Formats: sequence, structure tokens, C-alpha cells
Amino acid sequence: MTQPSAGTFSRIPAATLPVWLVEDDADVRDSLSQWLEVSGLEVRTFSRAREALKALQSDQQCGVLISDIKMPEMDGLALFAAVQALDTPPPVILITGHGDVPMAVAAIQQGAWDFVQKPFEPERLEECVRRALEHRALALENLQLQQALRHNYLSTRLLGDSAPMQALRRQVENLAASRANVVINGETGSGKEVVARALHDFGTGSQGTFVALNCGAMNSDLIESELFGHEKGAFTGAGERRIGRLEVASHGTLFLDEIESLPLSAQVKLLRALQEGEITRLGSNQVIHLHLRVVAASKENLLEMVSEGGFREDLYYRLAIAELAIPPLRERREDIPLLFRHFCHQAAEVHERPLLEPTTQLLGALGNHRWPGNLRELRNIATRFILGLDLPWQTSLVPNHQSCALSARMEAFEATVLKEALQRHAGNIQAVLEELDLPRRTLNQKMQRHQLRREDFLAP
Repeated sequence: MTQPSAGTFSRIPAATLPVWLVEDDADVRDSLSQWLEVSGLEVRTFSRAREALKALQSDQQCGVLISDIKMPEMDGLALFAAVQALDTPPPVILITGHGDVPMAVAAIQQGAWDFVQKPFEPERLEECVRRALEHRALALENLQLQQALRHNYLSTRLLGDSAPMQALRRQVENLAASRANVVINGETGSGKEVVARALHDFGTGSQGTFVALNCGAMNSDLIESELFGHEKGAFTGAGERRIGRLEVASHGTLFLDEIESLPLSAQVKLLRALQEGEITRLGSNQVIHLHLRVVAASKENLLEMVSEGGFREDLYYRLAIAELAIPPLRERREDIPLLFRHFCHQAAEVHERPLLEPTTQLLGALGNHRWPGNLRELRNIATRFILGLDLPWQTSLVPNHQSCALSARMEAFEATVLKEALQRHAGNIQAVLEELDLPRRTLNQKMQRHQLRREDFLAP
């Protein structure tokens, strides 16, 4: 099902959802489909269960699935079991003969919607189908609403309206629903742990624990104990049992920051643990089974490290089922005003200081800085600004011809002015035209050049 964009939601009319009929007897299939179509329902027919299952697995829309139980190759019960394994299975109605009633009752106990026993009145089947369609429509509406809420909430976690950030949010939203291991690439301070937490919080393992370990901050002699845990007396200094991070993160997410710093000896053992799905604590023979997602973050190019012998190739491919790249702040300058104000709000609350509004000149200067420390550096500047402290970047952020060309500074300033006007007027183009005294065609061209969309500024 197509995921809704933020702020969009529409009801799904039950009668518009197609009814799928799986029946190997052509006469029965034709008569039932004709009756349902005369009743105003859209019907799609299949002569074999495997054909219907293949269509369902390709994410084709189905309102309710009606299936005969007695069929060659794959019967209705096997089809029902396969349908139950789908992410959003449709209600299943089984058509059964007298001798199959006990099996149909058992299927209902396992989640089937209902069954009709041959011979049956068509009105009985139609009534059953309409109730199932209403249930399916409600379930799809709830799913759509959850996705819309998740999309909106994700926008407050991964801030930014720039094209790279919008693409990143879409990737996170897609990957969060899986349990695939992920490698996050990004510079220092770019927000890798924020992305990792978003993958966990919006994912299927969100009920489990999110466990973070900075591999670069650990003593190489202790990293294996941290990962796998140890028993009391396992080595000198092991005065008590310690549960390892892998074990704590089971059924949740293990975030390994600066994975490039993990010693090769620990890489071998981590790979084995992920391959086998089990570990033993140091000094113990007890096998502990694992079920977790690993999200690893690196500021280095791991494939280059593989070619240089600094990182194991097999571990890289075990971890990098998917990869996410976080854009550095200098590549999404249009997000800086929004981010700076956000960090100012946070600093004002934490330090109980009045909120200060940055001047246009300050925002322009912020937009021209190179930001080697990325979000971490911007947060630091916002805190100093709120506290009224001298800003250490005053000379480095002030635009000059050596650090930034005039055209680039003018582009950054123009993007900031346009975005602020759109935000003030909640996407009202006529109001923006009047405030900036621009022809509509000029405004359209500038918005397109700066990748600004009116829809992103509309009031919710």
C-alpha cells in the first residue's frame, strides 16, 4: 500500500475494495462472481491458489479473499496459512463441504474471518463478504493513519526540509519496518545516533532495548567483554558477572558507533555471533540465543578500509544489508535556520533563559560557515547564543571573499528569505508575492531552484 505523505489521510470506501475469489470449478467460479458483481462488488477470480498468493505477495490490493478448501496443488487451508504470513493479510472466507467443517472451524480459531458451507444461499455469502470488507477498510484506514502519524513524528526527529533530508526520512521510514542490519555513514556530529534511534523507535523491535556502544571509546582489551559479557573470575579483574551488550540488545537494537575502530579480533567474533545468532559469555559454556538488529555507524569509508585490510569484508556485508548516508550540514544549508531555532528552543528550556530570535544577518552568516562539527557544532553555537556568550565563530562565520564566493552567499541568503516568508504565511503564495514584491513567475523559478515546495509549508 502506498504510504501517505505527512498530513494526508482519506477514508477508504469498503465497497471499492476488490473481492478475490479462488475456485477451481469454472461453473461455480462464474456463478459466484456474477452474483457478487450484480450486488455491486468488484470481483477478481483465480482458478488456482498459487496464482492468488503470488498476486497478494506482489502487494496487489485485496479487500477480502474467498477460497474453496478442496483444490488441487494448494488447497484453501494452505492458502490461508500463507496469507496469514503477509504483513497486512486480508480477511479470508472459506467455502467448505460438510466433511471439511471441523477444519474450517479450526481455521477460524487461527484467524480466518468465516466460512460458508455448501450448499449455501448467495445472500449468506454476500452478507459475510460485506462485513469482512468493512473490517478490512477499517484496518487499512488505521494502518494509513499510523503511517501518517509516524511520518509526521519522524519529521520532528530528523529535522530539515532540504531534498537530502526528505530522502533520508523516506529511507528511514522504509527500513524501520524491517529487521535488516544497517550501516550509517556520516561525518562527526552529523547525527548518526539520532538516525539509529529513529530506526529503532519506528521499527518492529521498538519494544526491545536500544543499546549503544562507541567502539572508538573502548579499550581494545575490554571490547570483547563489553560485547559478549563475562562470568565472575573469567579473567583478572572480573570480580562479578557482566551481561554483554549483544545480550542486552537481544529483541531490540545494538548501535555500534565508530565501527571502524573495532579491532580485527573482535570483528571475527562479532561476525560469528551474527551468523550463528548466539553467543557465550567469556568464562562460560552456556549458549545464549540472540535476535537483534545491528545498526553500525562509521565516519570512514568501510569499503576502502576493506581494500586496505583494516576491516573484514565478510563483516561489512553482514552489517551493510542497507546503507544510509547522512548529508553534512554544509550540503543542506537551507535547513540551518530551522535547526538553529530548534537548538535555541532547546537551550532556552534547559538553561531557563528567554528565547532569542536570530537576526537575518546572523542567519546569513550561519549559512556561510563550513560547519566541520556539523549539528554538534550548530547546537553549541545556539547554546552560546541563548546564554549571551561571546561566539567563538564570529570571525570564521562572517562572510568573506576568501571563504565563500559572493554568488554562494547571495544564494544562501535568498533561500533563507524565501523559506522564512513561506513559513510566516503558511504557504500562502499570494501573501509571499506581496511581501517580497516579486512576480509570480520569478517566485516560482526561485522556489524551484532552492527546492522549496508550497505544500511543505501549509498549516496542518
